[in-house]
Amino acid sequence: MATGILLLSCVDQPGIVAAVSDWVWRNGGNIVDVDQHADAADAMFFQRVEFDLEGFRLDRDQIAADFDSVANNFDMSVDVRFSDTRPRTAILSSTTEHCLVDMLARYHSGELGADLVMVASNHPQHEQICSRFQVAFHHLPVGDDPPAQEVALSETLDAAEVEFVVLARYMRILSPEFTQHWANRAINIHHSFLPAFVGANPYRQAHDRGVKLIGATAHYVTADLDQGPIITQDVTPVSHRDDVAALTRRGRSLEVAVLAEAVRAHLEHRVLVWGNRTVLFV
Repeated sequence: MATGILLLSCVDQPGIVAAVSDWVWRNGGNIVDVDQHADAADAMFFQRVEFDLEGFRLDRDQIAADFDSVANNFDMSVDVRFSDTRPRTAILSSTTEHCLVDMLARYHSGELGADLVMVASNHPQHEQICSRFQVAFHHLPVGDDPPAQEVALSETLDAAEVEFVVLARYMRILSPEFTQHWANRAINIHHSFLPAFVGANPYRQAHDRGVKLIGATAHYVTADLDQGPIITQDVTPVSHRDDVAALTRRGRSLEVAVLAEAVRAHLEHRVLVWGNRTVLFV
C-alpha cells in the first residue's frame, strides 16, 4: 500500500509534533511510521512522518501546498515523497567491479526500489556482466579530453531520463557543474572511513599510517572531493600483518554493504540532508 512521507526540519520549538499529526488526521490520514530527532547543539528538529494514502482526502499533487499551512507556522523545510516512486537510476563504475556486481544482483533480486536503466563506465569490461542482467551498458572512454567525456556522460544520463545516480567505484573527479546538478541525488562509495584518507589509494594510505581499523563511507557527491554529507559507514579491524592487498580484500565486503545500505536508505526516503551532514531515520 502506497504511503506519503514528509521529511521535515526546522528550529526546535513546542507544538511541531502536534501540528503535523493534526494535519494528517484532519485530512483523513493514518500515521504508520514516525521518527524524529531534536539536535540540542544546533537547536534543530528533524522528523520523518509516513502516512497511508488510502482514504487521504488530498491528491498527491495537492499535499505539499496544503501542508504549507503547517510549515509556514514553524518556518519549516519540507520534502514530500511517496513510497511507491521508483526513480530511474544509473550506476557509474570504473575498472573495479565488486560494487557494480553487488548493485546489479540486488536490483535483479528486487531488493532495491528503483528502475535501473543503465550502467556507464569509462572502461569497456563491464558490458558482459551488464548484458547478463539485461541492463543497458554505455562505454564512455576518457581519452585525452576528460571534460568532453563528462559532457558525454551528462548527455547520456539526460537521454535516459535518469533521476538518481550511484557511483559504484567510479574513479573520476567530477566537475562542480556535474555535482551541483546531481546534488543529493548521487551517492558515492569511498573506501575509507572518512574523513580519514580522502582521495586516491586510501588502502595504501591506511597501510602506511599503520591503522588498526579500515572502513568504508557512502556519501552524497559534492564538488569537494570525498567531503559530501555522509550517509552510512562501517569499519573492520586489521593488523600489522595485513598488506595493502589484504586491506583491499577485506575492505571490499565493507564497501558493498555500506553502499547498499546508503542506496536503500535513499530510495526509502530515510535520509534528510542538513548542511553537510545527514539525519538517517531508522
